Amino acid sequence: MFEATKVGRSVSKEEFKQQRDELRTQLLDAQRQLRETRIPVVVIVAGVEAAGKGEVVNRLNEWLDSRGLQTFAFWNLSDEERERPRYWRFWRTLPARGELAVLFGGWYQAPIEHRFKGLCDDAALDAELNRIVNFERMLIQDGALVVKFWFHLSERDQRRRLKELSRDDRSRWKMLPEKAHFSEHYQLFEHVAERVIRHTDLGIAPWYLIEATDSRYRDLTVGKTLLQAIRARIQQPLPMEPAPAADALNLPDSSSAQITLLDQLDLTRTLEHDEYQTALKRLQAELNELAWTAYKQRRSMVLVFEGADAGGKGGAIRRITAAVDARLYRAIPVAAPTDEEKAHHYLWRFWRHIPRAGQMIIYDRSWYGRVLVERVEGFANDAEWRRAYNEINEFEEQLVEHGAILLKFWLQVSEDEQLRRFEDRAQTPYKQYKITAEDWRNREKWPQYKAAVNEMVARTSTEHAPWSLVEGNDKPFARIKVLQTLCNRLRVALNGEDQFRSLTNRCGDEGMKPAGG
Repeated sequence: MFEATKVGRSVSKEEFKQQRDELRTQLLDAQRQLRETRIPVVVIVAGVEAAGKGEVVNRLNEWLDSRGLQTFAFWNLSDEERERPRYWRFWRTLPARGELAVLFGGWYQAPIEHRFKGLCDDAALDAELNRIVNFERMLIQDGALVVKFWFHLSERDQRRRLKELSRDDRSRWKMLPEKAHFSEHYQLFEHVAERVIRHTDLGIAPWYLIEATDSRYRDLTVGKTLLQAIRARIQQPLPMEPAPAADALNLPDSSSAQITLLDQLDLTRTLEHDEYQTALKRLQAELNELAWTAYKQRRSMVLVFEGADAGGKGGAIRRITAAVDARLYRAIPVAAPTDEEKAHHYLWRFWRHIPRAGQMIIYDRSWYGRVLVERVEGFANDAEWRRAYNEINEFEEQLVEHGAILLKFWLQVSEDEQLRRFEDRAQTPYKQYKITAEDWRNREKWPQYKAAVNEMVARTSTEHAPWSLVEGNDKPFARIKVLQTLCNRLRVALNGEDQFRSLTNRCGDEGMKPAGG
């Protein structure tokens, strides 16, 4: 694979000067077009040691407008990165639409290093590479351009280059915080790199192998390749998506489904006032203890609340927050996305709020808006909401793999009870802020929302992240069921009996593991 990068290509000083200025002008024009077309560009820079990756990135920063370009190096993990899933640090660096981000190593760096050092086997590496393929495909389907450069040198040229760098005390290479010294085992590193590149060299996100022996040839080749990739992406629409696969779950078409999972709920269930008060006091005391235990064990908690409008989400959340120390949780009300959030993949705004170890995050509505309101109201097209099921399942799997305790609640009320609550809100002054014209409009689409919820639960209630369906007509009953479910789940997880938590270390995962495991 790497023989083509050891030919010995070079460019003279005169030729470099002749091409440089024109190339820079063209790159700046392409960058302007990116802003107009709102296409985000992710540039991955990887390769062998001493290939001049830093020099290339500095050159790109010189040639491009730095106001639309950011560069990120993924050196040692910070404490806050260790306490979250591995991809959290990458989601934070993804460029907004119309901008570029250059990532040193990106999501490839840790898997390559871990396999090189023998910290994982080929099977674990391949599993992580499959995740990378899915991640890149997701970004590209959302409109991003992913350009991946691998810089290579022959073993002889690398030794010569390293010798030169070691003699120069001012070389950028010597100033790096850590050097992995892959060059000491050149053949092994090349073998691992070849496996990684072959596995992830896709038509929609190909690798570009760059011969790095001559710096002028290297820099011009990178500039021209990046320019060509940007122009091609601007001129062509997104790659055609395949038609949705056959329904593996054998679900009926959502528009024709008559009986849904929600119809199986017994909405007549109630709880007497005295019984409710006794259970509430007991469960809130238990939840307080469990929250502190999770903090001590450094287990993060992610609670998702979805449900019908006026379904009682707010009341259930308040019974949780009343029991938990305010220093341990954050409640995130999810509304229409801001301009900054619209400039990124829809999962970006949820990744950024993932809690640190020992903390609890409560989402009042969540990423499921993509397959609910965005689907029903037409804010997401058919392809976008259909592929969101797999994207969401992958997201939640990463949370659980890292040790997060994830609970998802759907609170359901009958159509008649929802109408009663709407009218009560409209007539009660201090409740009027809760009812909007949009709520009434959504009510007119009750059958469409009901079908969407049914499909959402069927496709995203997984072993690692099951849904808890809550009968919500009687508020006391619903609140106690939520608290009881939450306490039961925390108790199991914190006692080390969590069957949903993955015990397999993925290649490249250096994150903090929960106490006791």
